[in-house]
Amino acid sequence: MTRSDPRGAAAVAELVELDRSECLRLLAQVDVGRIVFTEAAMPAALPVHYLLEGEEVLFRTGGGRHFAAARAAVVGFQVDNLDPATRTGWSVLGVGQAYEVVDSARLAVITGGVPEGWAPGPAAHVVAVPLQHLTGHRLCPRRAAAG
Repeated sequence: MTRSDPRGAAAVAELVELDRSECLRLLAQVDVGRIVFTEAAMPAALPVHYLLEGEEVLFRTGGGRHFAAARAAVVGFQVDNLDPATRTGWSVLGVGQAYEVVDSARLAVITGGVPEGWAPGPAAHVVAVPLQHLTGHRLCPRRAAAG
């Protein structure tokens, strides 16, 4: 018996690697993820509401130290959906060079689609993360061997 499995049941699951198209499909189903960046030489992660546009993640943010740390930096973007009861789920991680969207024509098109954040205060900046490297895994029930 372990803390993560108080029933003492053995894990009967397999880890399956996801291809890029499946990762993008899963990213399109969720609207909250985590932006992972370096701040003062330490790893940091913040939840953000996001929009997947093609192969870029877009999110709003205010100014400040988190925006300064993430803008124009290589960042990670992670989303997952896990079910502790069934011990199944998936996780997707994208990595790319973040940049602030400043083109007024593009902002006019995307601004309505990028969700507002939950944090108080103005979120005057839109940050894009092109998903240059994208990986994902699904933890699913192990298939019974054919007999």
